[in-house]
Amino acid sequence: MRNNVISICKGIAIILMVIGHAEVPDLLSNFIYVFHMPLFFIAAGYFFSRKNVDDPWGFCSRRMKGLYIPFLKWSLVFLLLHNLWFRVGLLNEQFGNWQGGVTHPYTAADFAARFMRIVTSMSGYDEFMAGAFWFFRGLLVASILFLVLYKLIDGRTRLSHVGIVVAICAAALAFQAFRLGNGLRIVTLPNGGLREIWGLFFFGIGVLYRRFEPTIGHRWWVALLCFGIIAYAATQHWCGMNNNGQLRDLLTLPVTGTAGFLMTKYIAELIDMRESIMRRLLVFVGSNTLYVFIFHIISFKAVSWLKIIWYGLEPEQIGCHMVIHYNNHEDLFWILYTIAGVGIPLLVLTAVRRAHASISARRAPVAATPLPEAEAIPVSVEDPEPVPVPVEDEPEVAPEPEDVED
Repeated sequence: MRNNVISICKGIAIILMVIGHAEVPDLLSNFIYVFHMPLFFIAAGYFFSRKNVDDPWGFCSRRMKGLYIPFLKWSLVFLLLHNLWFRVGLLNEQFGNWQGGVTHPYTAADFAARFMRIVTSMSGYDEFMAGAFWFFRGLLVASILFLVLYKLIDGRTRLSHVGIVVAICAAALAFQAFRLGNGLRIVTLPNGGLREIWGLFFFGIGVLYRRFEPTIGHRWWVALLCFGIIAYAATQHWCGMNNNGQLRDLLTLPVTGTAGFLMTKYIAELIDMRESIMRRLLVFVGSNTLYVFIFHIISFKAVSWLKIIWYGLEPEQIGCHMVIHYNNHEDLFWILYTIAGVGIPLLVLTAVRRAHASISARRAPVAATPLPEAEAIPVSVEDPEPVPVPVEDEPEVAPEPEDVED
């Protein structure tokens, strides 16, 4: 059975992701980034249960089908389309990300190298059109690693369920301390596994929250306190789950990530209390986050054309990643970018579904074809809903193999 509250949480989270990528004013951007990525992992851990431990191979199989296969499919699609973007003018070698980095057409050797990295290490995807795809790997590694550690501790100790999860979270923090303080890296993961281990920690927080949810309850003052924490963190420029972590994050990120989830879930529960257009819209968005995740960057291009016309900019600025940077913190184009980034993928999805339903209805007398379920990233075995995959920060351009990526 679908959990509408969590669907609304994911709907809010994916909208925040798109807003963050629209290069909003700094304070709003800081507010979003200190908690929106942890929210996704906590939502995934919320649905973890003992049944997954008893059926590890089934759990891993479903994780591969729900995370690796979509990653592989769409990464290869964007890989094949990369040079086409240059031909039609959506990408160029003159304009790039806000740091000045640009992308280039791929040679045959580039295609081969990126293909191997996509298949073997879930990296190497198109940084400019698929820069958010690290989340596929992040959630896959975090969830399977959580399961493996849970089984190892459960089989060798007498710790309770809560004790095991706390031990896993503590181990994740210990690793991050060594990673940030002494350069410890997981060499088989791009960027040394910093985001994946944070994902492991917040996955565990989701498991713990589910266990203590009745005790935590639905309290307005807790949500208000959490909002205050996030607001203060935004003014202090505390970090989110980016690739440039520092030791301070060991104290701040667990607080802001957890507070952001509690605040968002309280808001979602309020929205879910009564039927409304907002409720239906957020449930729909939260149930189809994969499409927003994949296509919001290319949907931004429609607004970029409008901005080029409005300011009289060079047409080549359409190649800016993710949005045109000119006057981006002063004007209100980020609102249009947000509407386009969320709305265009879902409008296209709705049109495709209706066309499919119409075709199926015409063929019904011969052979009825059921309408497929929405393609989504499952958060757990029990919950087939998608987790929005959001993007933490802008990817670096032209990364070095293995060690550097978005």
